[in-house]
Amino acid sequence: MRQHDRRLRPVMLPHSMAARRNFMRKREELVKDRQLALDKAKGSLCGLAIGDSFGDAARKPDFQRDYGITTDFQKGASWSTDDTEFALLTAYNLIKHGGSFTTEDVVELWMEHVATQDELKRGGVSEVEACNNLRRGIRPPDSGRFNAYYMSDGAAMRSGPIGIVCAGDPERAAHLAKEDACVSHYREGIWGAQAVAVAVSLAMVDAEMDEILEAVKKTAPEDSWFRACLERAFEIVERAEGRVADAWMPLHDQLFSTHRSTVAEALPEVFGCLKLEHGSFKSGLILASNFGRDADTIGAVAGAVLGARYGAGNIPEHWLAKTRYPSGTCLAFAKGIDLFSYAEKLAELIR
Repeated sequence: MRQHDRRLRPVMLPHSMAARRNFMRKREELVKDRQLALDKAKGSLCGLAIGDSFGDAARKPDFQRDYGITTDFQKGASWSTDDTEFALLTAYNLIKHGGSFTTEDVVELWMEHVATQDELKRGGVSEVEACNNLRRGIRPPDSGRFNAYYMSDGAAMRSGPIGIVCAGDPERAAHLAKEDACVSHYREGIWGAQAVAVAVSLAMVDAEMDEILEAVKKTAPEDSWFRACLERAFEIVERAEGRVADAWMPLHDQLFSTHRSTVAEALPEVFGCLKLEHGSFKSGLILASNFGRDADTIGAVAGAVLGARYGAGNIPEHWLAKTRYPSGTCLAFAKGIDLFSYAEKLAELIR
């Protein structure tokens, strides 16, 4: 296996010693209080699925025509996109291997459940390219590095479950996110996955949003496109003094990329939305999911972070029920998986 770029070493997040002690104390609370651990794991995993479906609905032309802003689900069958289903693939890998895994484990799982599908319906272009490489015998890191879409948010959308298991341990979350992401991504694609895993890890132990966003920024090298766009997003929100109306269009215009699922656009938009509004799961989720652009991923990531912070008890019950059983739209293995059951298994791995 080739050596990774030196800039892809595990991320070290320099929190103060007091913050580290507080995070570990909160993690110990989760270990002792299994109901609290389950509530947060369920909130994060289901929050991801809710944001995925909610964002996918909100960006549809008929929803925008009929409602302008989407604030709830319509009646009808549930559905899921690649965001939820690839996140469940990552969750399955964590459950299968007792809370950790190697890149080789990721490859084995992809060869079983992803690369063997004749086509990835609604799958991301980065995942399609990775499968092409795996079928050719190309393995990580080259399967991610030799990928025209290596900087997409396809790895970021699936890394939320890593943060659940790594509650209060952002360094370990960043390491596992890299192990998972390098099968299909490189550089920005990996840093984006690390950012999401770190954010969920800290939200699981009730870190303040400013602490979460500062840790997210540190996952991106200082001279990277991702870091520059994160800083621009935060500057936009700060300049608007938190007023949504003043930040909304600049967040779109100043972060725009012609490939809407690029990490350097989509992830700063997610964290810009979270900086703007995180007072409750519902308020933060509605804002992020109505962003447009890559709204299913923006909603999914926001939902994973907010769900970890507030827990399932603070999510509308009908939203939980609506998205409980994925439709297998992208990955056949995910159809009908019970998210509540997977959340229980992930919560048991917090120890």
